Amino acid sequence: MKLKTDLLVQPSGEISKKIREELKEDVNTRYKDLAAIKEWLRKQPHLPDEWEDMPLLTFLRGSSFSLEKCKRKLDMYFTMRAACPEFFSNRDATSPELREILKGKLQGPPLPGVTPNGRRVTICRGVHPSLDGQQITDTLKLALMVGDVRLMEEVQGVAGDIYVLDAAVLGPSLLARLSPTTVKKFMICVQEAYPVKLKEVHIINTSPIVERFLTFVKPFLKEKIRKRIFIHKELKDLYKYVPQEMLPEEYGGQCGTMEELQVQWTQKLIDYRDWFKAQDSIKANESLRPGKPTNYDELFGIDGSFRQLSID
Repeated sequence: MKLKTDLLVQPSGEISKKIREELKEDVNTRYKDLAAIKEWLRKQPHLPDEWEDMPLLTFLRGSSFSLEKCKRKLDMYFTMRAACPEFFSNRDATSPELREILKGKLQGPPLPGVTPNGRRVTICRGVHPSLDGQQITDTLKLALMVGDVRLMEEVQGVAGDIYVLDAAVLGPSLLARLSPTTVKKFMICVQEAYPVKLKEVHIINTSPIVERFLTFVKPFLKEKIRKRIFIHKELKDLYKYVPQEMLPEEYGGQCGTMEELQVQWTQKLIDYRDWFKAQDSIKANESLRPGKPTNYDELFGIDGSFRQLSID
């Protein structure tokens, strides 16, 4: 598959060197580590025998090249693929349901460049205040689809992620339709299953509804993530964390418009249609898991905590 490198400009030079140091990546041993993970996968009866090298390398980077942490993340990732068909099946960006969201409901493109300390920035904003329950689930599905594309295309690795949430279009009806179970499943995916190093979350164009939204979501967040949420009263405050020039034009930057980036990422997801289809069968098989199979009710129980899943 041909990479559109301008969509995810890869770090180079001194920034790339700093990222490798932060991720504990040794270019002399990383392929030995990759081989060890591939061998481990082949020996797990409940997990896929094979997967592409690039996402496995992304998992190693997201685990700071700790083999044990990488194994736990991969196991949870393939487990969630089987446990959450609402997120991990029918991932066709040309379908009417997903096209409607991509074109007229929400925008969430990663930005082309990285910050001076090697972090990737993603901006999410609503363009229509009303989403029904299924559209909320499909929006979260699309976010994970972008995550999967990045597993394949962050070929140099990044030192973490920054999310900017523009709450200008956040209708009260959205809160009424948020399902605690759906939100918890999504948060387990993001915090436990994906190799994401979430460094900062910035909320701009805030309102009282945002406070209620955060109150709803915070119980599903790890303590360290809660401490990384920043609410800004003015856009210029964001520039202390993200260089202004790397932002879209709507936010005072120079990397094109949100609409242009959204169109490009929509096409990227369409380009991956066959890959997503091929991934449908690449997931955990609980009937073959050694010992006790994963109990989905325990995993997603709203009264449960992340303790049994915790990965530092």
